[in-house]
Amino acid sequence: MSENIIKKPNSIILDNRKKLCITGAEDVTGFNEEAVSVCTSLGDLIIRGSSLHITKLNLDSGEVEVEGKIDFMQYSESKKSKSFMQRLFS
Repeated sequence: MSENIIKKPNSIILDNRKKLCITGAEDVTGFNEEAVSVCTSLGDLIIRGSSLHITKLNLDSGEVEVEGKIDFMQYSESKKSKSFMQRLFS
């Protein structure tokens, strides 16, 4: 069965490795001063660095801004968690 899912547009703007603006964000799944994990419409985005902090978070519009020293960014496929019944019968 195919699903018609409308994905939010996704973009990343990195300014001088100090400010990162992300669109298409669906959730922030974790954060601390060394890493921020953002679930986007194109997969999970991991941001690593130092002195990181989230300066803007608006999931209604899909916008996230992270400031600090940004050393690394990587996308991975989203790991949608299965429901209890899906795990039980898979």
